[in-house]
Amino acid sequence: MNITTGIDIGSTYTKAIIIDEDSTILAREMRPTGFKLTEVAHEVYERCLEKSGLRTSDIDYVIATGFGRHQADFKDLHVTDLTASARGASFLFPGTRTLLDVGGQTMKASRLDEEAKVISFRLNDKCAAGTGAFLEKTARYMNFKTEEICALTATSKEAVPISGVCAVFAESEVINHLSLGTAPADIMQGAITSLVDRSVQLMKRVRAEPEYTLIGGILRFETMGTGVSTSLNAKVNVPPPEMVQYVAAMGAAILAQRRLKILAESDATCTTHSETR
Repeated sequence: MNITTGIDIGSTYTKAIIIDEDSTILAREMRPTGFKLTEVAHEVYERCLEKSGLRTSDIDYVIATGFGRHQADFKDLHVTDLTASARGASFLFPGTRTLLDVGGQTMKASRLDEEAKVISFRLNDKCAAGTGAFLEKTARYMNFKTEEICALTATSKEAVPISGVCAVFAESEVINHLSLGTAPADIMQGAITSLVDRSVQLMKRVRAEPEYTLIGGILRFETMGTGVSTSLNAKVNVPPPEMVQYVAAMGAAILAQRRLKILAESDATCTTHSETR
């Protein structure tokens, strides 16, 4: 049985998944990326091996993805996060044609063909206001933890506008709202609404079409997916909470399975040609 690993070294978190040839998840692990990329890649990989009861010699192929993919020195191959995310999203939701990935430091929109290949993509402008980092920073400024965002927004009565085009100006708006006595829940909801608007605009730039699939750490917050769905006036796919941050890693592991099959077919062809000579 072929066993493969996908490693996603993202800007905020590094994720690893081990699967078998039936795409069954044998183990997964996630840790903050930090600045020692090679070290954290080894840590999540080794932890996955421990969880699954496997050894390094049991892994047949490893594909790395994410912005730090070149730092995984034990990989067999690397692919872009656009490619890996597209494959992972299409595995979870085969009808996916538009993919939105909202991470801690980046936002990406892609349009896919029926074979899960990226045919168009756009990235957010170089500004944290268009990423999950802005939500987390807003929460911390108001003395809330990231994991409290969902509960906080659930009590919002009316989102206040956060229209700043960069994180610095947007933060100034947050400070101003607080000084006026605006409820933190309404400020937080306003920040999410701002992120939803940016997300939808990015999707329009790739000529988004259904099915829509949303992934990335910010989709842990239900209000984000609900907001995008309302803005598009369409149903959106969101992976379950335990998988929403692992989609690119899953895609890399699936691509590793595909790579093994291609190599096996190539070896079989070479053997056949050799025997007929």
